[in-house]
Amino acid sequence: MSGKLAEVERATALAGLDGWAPVEGRDAITKVFTFGDFQEAFAFMTRAALLAERMNHHPEWSNVYRTVTVTLTTHDAGGLTERDIELAEAMDRFAR
Repeated sequence: MSGKLAEVERATALAGLDGWAPVEGRDAITKVFTFGDFQEAFAFMTRAALLAERMNHHPEWSNVYRTVTVTLTTHDAGGLTERDIELAEAMDRFAR
């Protein structure tokens, strides 16, 4: 398990992520992904799920038709860690 990011680390990490934002009242980040249709959204979720399982790091997410809302935090650490940043970066690549 990795430790929680310090404020400076968190700010640097968020500056390098496209469209991810802090969650108010939580030590977490969130992003809404919008795809062309349900099939594209589901393909994204499948790729992300396979990686999350390999990482043993599972997102909080929901899907409505072509929209996937993702929240990342490391529950074991009690907040945002490098694992969340790695998963966010991978999800951004998968969404391209």
